[in-house]
Amino acid sequence: MLLIDDRCCPECWDSIKYRCHDLVDCMTTGPLCHDRKECREKTSKRTRELRRDQISRPVIFIGAGTCGLGAGAQKTIDAVRAWLKDKAIEADVVETGCIGFCSVEPIMDVQLPGKARLSLQQVTGDVATGLLETVFSNQIPEEKHILCQFRNENHEAWNGVPFMDEHPFFSAQKRWVLANCGRIDPTSIEEYIAFGGYRALSKALGSMTPAQICEEVKKAGLRGRGGGGFPTGLKWELALKQNSDQKYLICNADEGDPGAFMDRAVIEGDPHRVLEGMMIAAYAIGASKAYVYIRAEYPLAIKRLKEAISQAQAYGFLGENILDSGFSLQIFIKMGAGAFVCGEETALMHSIEGKRGMPSPRPPYPSERGLFGKPSVINNVETYANVSNLISNGADLFSSIGTERSKGTKVFALSGRVTNTGLVEVPMGTSIRFIVNNIGGGIPNGKKFKAVQIGGPSGGCIPDSHLDILVDYEELKKVGAMMGSGGLVVMDESTCMVDLAKFFMDFIQRESCGKCIPCREGTRRMLEILESITRGRRSEKGSDALLRFQGIMTLTELAEVIRDSSLCGLGQSAPNPVLSTLHWFRDEYEAHIFERRCPAQACKDLLTFTIDQEKCKGCTLCAKKCPNGAIMGAVKTPHYIIPDKCISCGTCKEVCRHNAVQVQ
Repeated sequence: MLLIDDRCCPECWDSIKYRCHDLVDCMTTGPLCHDRKECREKTSKRTRELRRDQISRPVIFIGAGTCGLGAGAQKTIDAVRAWLKDKAIEADVVETGCIGFCSVEPIMDVQLPGKARLSLQQVTGDVATGLLETVFSNQIPEEKHILCQFRNENHEAWNGVPFMDEHPFFSAQKRWVLANCGRIDPTSIEEYIAFGGYRALSKALGSMTPAQICEEVKKAGLRGRGGGGFPTGLKWELALKQNSDQKYLICNADEGDPGAFMDRAVIEGDPHRVLEGMMIAAYAIGASKAYVYIRAEYPLAIKRLKEAISQAQAYGFLGENILDSGFSLQIFIKMGAGAFVCGEETALMHSIEGKRGMPSPRPPYPSERGLFGKPSVINNVETYANVSNLISNGADLFSSIGTERSKGTKVFALSGRVTNTGLVEVPMGTSIRFIVNNIGGGIPNGKKFKAVQIGGPSGGCIPDSHLDILVDYEELKKVGAMMGSGGLVVMDESTCMVDLAKFFMDFIQRESCGKCIPCREGTRRMLEILESITRGRRSEKGSDALLRFQGIMTLTELAEVIRDSSLCGLGQSAPNPVLSTLHWFRDEYEAHIFERRCPAQACKDLLTFTIDQEKCKGCTLCAKKCPNGAIMGAVKTPHYIIPDKCISCGTCKEVCRHNAVQVQ
């Protein structure tokens, strides 16, 4: 086993953890490495270069994750390369993953020799060259493009530019999982190694038994980050104790929740961290084969994974006899079709086996009989991304962060009606209010906060009165929510909670696998009831009004039946959005049901449009644009709307220049 341990010099320890000639062309190995001055000098210099502690020419980093590319990062990259070529400047252009601050993409960092790495925001292709001209002249660009600078004692700081750890979006975060995202080249295994990568794998294979790893993870208190929060170390221990000629490890990267993009960003920005965690987990349970189940809609993440697996194989971290330890592992990629139900572990395993993705009753649990009938362990991307840090630094450090029963950090995809959208990683025990108001920057456009949806379709809504609740598995359950995979969708006063419940129920109903009747038929009926609640009188016929009230009377009972009798966890949690919104926002349901009114003015069928006779100038523009001919009136005289003909499309309000159209 070629292991650099505490006997070795710091330079060797900080550079690479195995055959150092693979990195620095030094043919020495193992115990001799720390005795060779030339090798120490080479490894130390190469490490500083890879960490960019010292550079000989400018380096330009551009966030080229999916979010960055969606904001126009490719045009920025093209503009930067064209400018460098035109100016005959030799510089490195590095495409990184997402650093997390999605609302200010595209993000471009510039590091000049001797200077701190300067991060610029909203760098679209049309402004990129001008910003480069300014920075390369050692001047600071205009304030609207300044994001922050990276702190490094070896680099000269830019005057007046806040450091990253001082920026409101980053200062309160504890970036363990996201430590490298947006900072390193995700396609370079050498950079990952230089920043401490694969040290944990070397430690695990060289000085720990599988049982010791399971015990360390249990001691740390790491819980599954995929939703349920089951203790990770216990799950691994159960699989380790199974006697079998074959065991499997699975990484769930399906990420089917609306508003969730944590797993995608981690794989795109730091794929080796996920692979290293999987390698340690596979060793801990005795698995020789592993699968990454990822949705095909993530082409960039899949590309990064394939590159990382290939590099890991070339460097001896994957394959036969890894690091001369006797442990062997193969990792395969299985692309899913994006079915929400395949996020459920038994359905996921069926999909890998080539079957239709449908859940199976439990027990037996996967740790006893899972993939291909063999003992298996399934964890999600974020869970594995925590493992290397846990093993490297020990259980005590990991468990020092968080609450009594929820340890470590949690990554959230912060989206919706909030100023700063993106990925945030906070210590367990942080309040939801702090995340929304301090990190997220609060609600934009002067509107009031209304609720936050946490946990996706399986989660629930948290109103303002409970916004001080902490990020903790047990605490969230007390208010009818759950941690879930980490989607955090913020809503303001313009959001209709009944319409929100209908959206999630429509999603759940369409994604139901149909295997069990309570989920298949129950969610359909719940959706029909919600649709009747948000429908206006003019669309009703015969006994529709009576049937509407009958459905409303059974809504809660129906939800409880689905929750209690569905086959899998997805079906059992399907009614949560309705039960949660009904509990905290009952007044909105009552307004829809009894008054046929939407307080948030979001349900079009319930809106009533009128024209203020004093404000109307008779310009006839609204009458000309009305698609149903519902507006009458002569030129230069006040107009009026015929209620029976109005379809509540809102066109009249959009085109009115005098603010005469009123909505109730």
